[in-house]
Amino acid sequence: MANQMTKENPLGVLPIPKLLMKFTVPSIVAMLTSALYNIVDQFFIGNSVGELGNAATNVAFPLTICCIAIALVFGIGGAAAFNLAKGAGEDTQAAYYMGNALTGMLVLGSCVMLVSQLFLEPMLRAFGTPETVMGYACTYVRITSLGFPMLIFVNGGGHLIRADGSPHISMLCNLAGAVINTILDAAFVFGMGLGMAGAAWATIIGQYISAGLAGAYLLHCRSVTLTRRHLKPDRETTLTVMSLGAAPGTNQLAMMLVQLVMNRSLTYYGAHSVYGEEIPLACAGIISKVNQVFFSFIIGLSQGLQPIVSFNYGAKQYTRVRRSYLLTVSIGFCISAAAFLVFQFFPEPIIGLFGDGSAEYVSFAVSYFRVFLFFTFLNFIQPMTSNTFTAIGKPKKGMFLSLTRQIIFLLPLIVGLPLVMGIDGILYAGPIADGLAALVSVFFIARELGQGKYKGN
Repeated sequence: MANQMTKENPLGVLPIPKLLMKFTVPSIVAMLTSALYNIVDQFFIGNSVGELGNAATNVAFPLTICCIAIALVFGIGGAAAFNLAKGAGEDTQAAYYMGNALTGMLVLGSCVMLVSQLFLEPMLRAFGTPETVMGYACTYVRITSLGFPMLIFVNGGGHLIRADGSPHISMLCNLAGAVINTILDAAFVFGMGLGMAGAAWATIIGQYISAGLAGAYLLHCRSVTLTRRHLKPDRETTLTVMSLGAAPGTNQLAMMLVQLVMNRSLTYYGAHSVYGEEIPLACAGIISKVNQVFFSFIIGLSQGLQPIVSFNYGAKQYTRVRRSYLLTVSIGFCISAAAFLVFQFFPEPIIGLFGDGSAEYVSFAVSYFRVFLFFTFLNFIQPMTSNTFTAIGKPKKGMFLSLTRQIIFLLPLIVGLPLVMGIDGILYAGPIADGLAALVSVFFIARELGQGKYKGN
């Protein structure tokens, strides 16, 4: 049965470059459109509200990261379980994996929304929000939190749609919401002068439209038919999904923790420098979102690789797994090298897109680009390798690798280096963590692909 499924499924027979093109391009576009939500808001807020508005979106960003973490746990976990089951010829179980993943997204998304509404101001204070920024942040998050369930559903559901063999549909769902968000941002922020509230309303309207399109597809999947029984939570099924999605989800939660510590450190050490509290927060927020555009290519490649690797590993076609990984990381290196050159040579024009600022504002932004993001050309290795281990059903290794950069290396460096170097220590923590994480990832994947089963013809 499994052999027959392999023959019928294009994931098992089409040339790898063609498969990568089919799955990674829509995935990259979907990730880029997701990043556009943040970039577009930052552009309109920066050019209408100014530095304080930029700082407000940065202190609110950990909540968005939390939502993406949930989306990845159930989205990537559900997609990996779905494709592994399909590769093994277990269609019935594949439908349960998909259904339980969707239920998990909506339930936890609703929980995050309620917690954010009930405890918003204490949460923002815990995030290190200065008093001068608090009003802007409360306005923005009070509205955007209403869209958290849809944000999770769109991002997580996109992985399931790609796993079902329709990456172009996932791309169109995200693209529709991003275009609407951009149009409404211009109308609400510039046209109607609604400021932070206008940007927030534009964001959630786009998210609800994207979620509606994704939901319409998932009710009529290509390869399985979802019914109410598939959506009913099952402990073993849900735990399988969550274990396979733990690595990318944990990586996002680690990013959230690091972002919280980073914001507090930037505020504290900024206050003891020429920059003050707000400038480091505003610059870090903008640059993290610009970097998210670069990472959209890397994560999109990684996500497009996932169904190819999962299916072929489940079908015991190990040489196709190896060739798929090596081709993807080669593309990832080229993209990362290009991003490195842009960040090193053109930081001022980039920062200028998000409004004017003082000389100190520009100085810190340029340093952040050139120092913190110095090892951008290595930053493709860790996420691609971590996701590959998850895709082949080895979530523990995937989870460990997902923790290397954020928790094992970056977090201690953010805390320790500023004690000696002041705010500059935060900047130098980035490249050190990136370099160490890349080395560990190369060690793990070399051991995995060095096994005999990957070396056949």
